Amino acid sequence: MKKLSVRRRHPLAALVVLLLALAATGGLYATLAPADEAQAEASAQSLAIEEGKKLYDVGCSSCHGSGGQGSSDGPPLTGVGAAAVDFQVGTGRMPLQQPGPQAEEKPVVYTQAEIDQLAAYVASLGPGPSVPNESAYDPSAGDAARGGELFRTNCSQCHNFTGQGGALTHGKEAPALDNVDPRYIYEAMVTGPANMPSFPNSTLPEEEKQDIIAWLHAVNTAESPSPGGLGLGGFGPVSEGLFAWTFGIGALIAVAVWIGARTAKARKS
Repeated sequence: MKKLSVRRRHPLAALVVLLLALAATGGLYATLAPADEAQAEASAQSLAIEEGKKLYDVGCSSCHGSGGQGSSDGPPLTGVGAAAVDFQVGTGRMPLQQPGPQAEEKPVVYTQAEIDQLAAYVASLGPGPSVPNESAYDPSAGDAARGGELFRTNCSQCHNFTGQGGALTHGKEAPALDNVDPRYIYEAMVTGPANMPSFPNSTLPEEEKQDIIAWLHAVNTAESPSPGGLGLGGFGPVSEGLFAWTFGIGALIAVAVWIGARTAKARKS
């Protein structure tokens, strides 16, 4: 009788089977995990909106309406987006302390977690600008020289050449931009608070916003150098030249009078 031949498995066969099983398991996880993660993210967002609604009802609805529709005491919030809430509440401008020409910056009332919840609720009322990622306003990624040109073209009329601020009509003012968090500068550009026009990406691309932020970071922080000495607030060449002219001429006149008086006294003696 012939012996039945037995085929031996290759030593690596078990390893291959194990790898195939792991791959199949991984594929199953890749199929199911995103759905689970999306569901968890949706639940967290719903919770944030719910908590934000509670905060809104207590601190905002008396002026902006129960559903963000606005009233005689406050504008509607439908479509302003999360970025507007993060800017206004994060800088202390809201809740408004007292009626006036414009909301003034003051100590922040809410924690950042509560601000995020308020922003989530207001964002649910209608589409609007979202809170930007840090990469969008990182000063180190912008071109400060180009940002200076953009700032002088689009912003200096109100905020001054180096962002020192200036007066507007009807008791309003363009605030100084000293040591302002880059995130709030970006959010102000996309939301246009108070009298400031908004600059969406269709008008001012994200890269140009980042260049402007880089410029302000270069000239308007505590670490910014001042090679020109006394800057007089950075009001520009006209006002600074007038200052030098007025005090310079005044000093020359004073010296001339002093010399004349000394000369006359010397002649009498």
